[in-house]
Amino acid sequence: MLTHTDLKKGVQFIYEGEPWEVLDAALLKMAQRRPVIQSKIRNLLNGRVQEKNFQQGDVFEEADLQKQEIKYLYNTKGQFWFCEPKDPSKRFFFTEDQIGPQAKYLKPNELVTGLVFNEKIINFILPIKVQLKVKESAPGIKGDRAQGGTKEAVLESGAVIQVPLFVEEGDVIEINTQTGEYVRRV
Repeated sequence: MLTHTDLKKGVQFIYEGEPWEVLDAALLKMAQRRPVIQSKIRNLLNGRVQEKNFQQGDVFEEADLQKQEIKYLYNTKGQFWFCEPKDPSKRFFFTEDQIGPQAKYLKPNELVTGLVFNEKIINFILPIKVQLKVKESAPGIKGDRAQGGTKEAVLESGAVIQVPLFVEEGDVIEINTQTGEYVRRV
């Protein structure tokens, strides 16, 4: 069992019969009142995000989520299609709302970790770092800046991120999927 103080970023728990993940949590103490945990939580079934305050004495069941490898195939009309790696005929999809911002780092035929709740795959987890190819990038001109040199680059998955000036079209770069930032050129 989890108490309100165990709710930290990344913790998955059962709330109102559904699995939720804590996106952000902070302790709030006000004078002569009980401390509360202000949190932002995401429903793993439908992707809905809400802010919730949890009081002292609130108890939650830890979400019993199994992990299974799944393969990303393609996306069409807001649906992201996946299959089991050994059996491509068993296909299923997630909507853009369910997946959230991690959708922009998916590339076809990539293996990701699926989350299984009540024998049904409900969502997935991307690796912390992924490698993607730069599809479009403006040339970096040395005298074009006042501070550190960055420019926008469009990746093969369609994501647009800030990269250093030396990154060119065709380069393969590593991106942190949790922050959406450039890590290094591969």
